[in-house]
Formats: sequence, structure tokens, C-alpha cells
Amino acid sequence: MEAKENVRGRFAPSPSGRMHLGNALSALLAWLSAKSQGGEMLLRIEDLDPARSRAEYAQCIMEDFRWLGLTWELRAEDQSRRGSAYEAALERLRGMGLVYPCYCSRDQLHAASAPHASDGRVIYAGTCRHLTEAQRNAMTKKPAMRLMLPDRQVSFCDGLQGEVTMNLQKEYGDIIIRRADGVAAYQLAVVTDDGEEGVTQVVRGRDLLSSTPVQLYLYELLELCPPEFYHVPMLLAQDGRRLSKRDHDIDFGYLRSRFQPEEIVGLLGWLSGLLPKWEKISALELAAAFSWENVRREDIRVDPKQLRRP
Repeated sequence: MEAKENVRGRFAPSPSGRMHLGNALSALLAWLSAKSQGGEMLLRIEDLDPARSRAEYAQCIMEDFRWLGLTWELRAEDQSRRGSAYEAALERLRGMGLVYPCYCSRDQLHAASAPHASDGRVIYAGTCRHLTEAQRNAMTKKPAMRLMLPDRQVSFCDGLQGEVTMNLQKEYGDIIIRRADGVAAYQLAVVTDDGEEGVTQVVRGRDLLSSTPVQLYLYELLELCPPEFYHVPMLLAQDGRRLSKRDHDIDFGYLRSRFQPEEIVGLLGWLSGLLPKWEKISALELAAAFSWENVRREDIRVDPKQLRRP
């Protein structure tokens, strides 16, 4: 692949459990893409959720990356330490008159009567958008903060999935940018981080494709330079559900006890379409012939019972 100037990819794991094979696929493709273009990698621990994040999981994830041969040149500040940056971004949006408090409960948001997008996401109905000052003052519940989204089409070209167009208001309603507990929401945090940390290339699972138009709108409002996006296939269990940390699906405790690093890299290369068969290969060797043209676009089912050494 032809080299580009100043390519900076990133690893952005959430330390809520041991990394599984699907997490490793996204990480490997991010690393291969950056390295094949002479770029660098940044590591950022996305530990926004204090209830689920654990320092020991973060340590395990970093050790698993190193075991696979996935290195990084830059270490960003953990998200849990960047509250002031997210608050500054929120205040900037508030100054534009685009932020309002939302007092809706989870039950109200997820009621059967609430509008839903085609992929099952709840579309906020705008219940709190037009509350009067008196109505807001009468509320006793601590509010979340929402960003008003316009009735506007956003289009972009994903590096793997192709052209994507979504209407912000019709597909999302208004989005939460700070939770009621004061923690910044993912959409605001990830845009602030990637923009301020100079990330030029984001490689992540296809499940986040629908988040990208909202994030591009945030990049515009905050006057940050958006990266290129590549949304890669998800690894699925045999029953069709996504692999998860919660269910310990093909995690690295299991994988490292049974396979060598080159075997896992080769397995991921084969599953993603980069290799014609499962063979032992290092990440560095695979980067030499990497091309996005060879990466599969659709999700991939994996049966752990069929994982046999190449």
C-alpha cells in the first residue's frame, strides 16, 4: 500500500474484561493499516465507565497486544483523567445553544412506544427539548445533557463499507453527551480524544458504523479534523450473537494457553480474508502485504470447537 504522510491509528480498548478474538481482529487490522502506510499507533484506554472498568483488565489488554506483536509509539491519557477536556467541549456546544437537560428515565426512553431505528436503536423523541424554564426548575432528578441534532443528511465514504448516508434527526433524535452521573458520553469523549490526539485513521467494528455520522457532526461543531473510518466485520458466535467480554467468548486467557502469537495472527488474517488459509505468520510479516481490498466486509461466524492449529 502506498505510504501516506503522518498516518496515526489508534487502539482504544475498554477495560471491562479480557480481550476476545473479535477485539483482536479490529486491533490487528488497525495496526496493519497504519504500519503498511509507514504510520504510528496510539494507545488510549477508554475507561469512562467507572462501574465496569478495571485497572487489571487494562494491564491484561496491553500485555495481550504485546504478545500478538501489536506495538504502539504513543500512549494517550486514559479517558478517566480527561474529564476537564470533555467538560470544555460540552461548554463550547452549550455556548452554541445546542445543549439542553434531559430528565427522562431509562424506562421512558426504552418504552415500547418509543421510536426505534432499523437496527433497534432507540430514537429520542425530544420529550425534554421544549421544556420551559419553570418545568425544568420543578424537576428533582439530576439530568443528563443532550445535544440537539438537525434534520440533516450526513454522508461519508467508509474505507471498507463504502458510501453511508444518514439523517441525524430521523436516525438518532437528540443524543446524550453527558450522563446524569456527570460522566461524558461515548460520542463526545471519542470525538474530543481522537481530534485532540491527532488520530487520522479509526479502524473499529461494524457495529459502530451508525455512530459515525453523529461523530462527524461533532467534529464539525468542535472544529476538529475528522479521521478516515474503516468499519470491519464482527466475529460472531455460532448462534449469531457478537462475541462478548461478559460471556468470555474465545478470550485471550483461553487463546494464549493453546496457541502461539503467530498462530492467532494467522487465524485472524485468514478469517478477515487477508490470507487464503490459516498459517503461522507474524503481524510484521502480514503488514508487508496488507491491503484493504482483501478484507471481508460482512460479519464472520466462528466456532471455537473448530479452532485447530494450522
